[in-house]
Amino acid sequence: MLFAALVVLGYLSGSCPWGYWLPLIFRGEDVRKHGSGSIGGSNVWRTYGRSLGIPVIALDFLKGFVPALIGVLLVSHLCGLIAGVAAMVGHARPLFLRFEKGGKMVATGGGVLFAVAPWVAFALGGVWLVTFLLTRYTSVASVLSALALPFVAVAFGTPTVILVFSCIAAATVVYLHRGNLRRLRAGTENRFTLRRPARV
Repeated sequence: MLFAALVVLGYLSGSCPWGYWLPLIFRGEDVRKHGSGSIGGSNVWRTYGRSLGIPVIALDFLKGFVPALIGVLLVSHLCGLIAGVAAMVGHARPLFLRFEKGGKMVATGGGVLFAVAPWVAFALGGVWLVTFLLTRYTSVASVLSALALPFVAVAFGTPTVILVFSCIAAATVVYLHRGNLRRLRAGTENRFTLRRPARV
């Protein structure tokens, strides 16, 4: 019963569309009408700056981390992992947005990974950061980190269930970034800047 309750909690947590709610509350705007149209933290940051981008990224991370960690501590690693996966599904198809398209699960998946395999998560965070600093493309950093995830999981000798999660999560993240990959090939992908762009 507790196992099932934590999975439901994970999905409800993931369904909280902070990238949609915070711009609506503080700017009175629908972020989906700007930039890439995503409710993810990177699009919020590009559109409104770090004052909203940082809170959205942090909240998206926590909504994966918290249910996964509770599952690990109260039941098992398997429960934490499944609760975390439920949060990722909720982030991608949020109940509170009537199952419309959500975010690309990078921050939420990172939160899950930190809860169930922290050393793997630290290593992946390093891959993401180095790639981002070299390219200034959050999409490139996310895709390369996703592709590296199964190999890093093997290198750290993680249990089979986490390795399976790593492979599925990597494939899903790459798939959700297919639009970004098309824009990269076309040379139209937005390069990330720390400053908020001028709005006209």
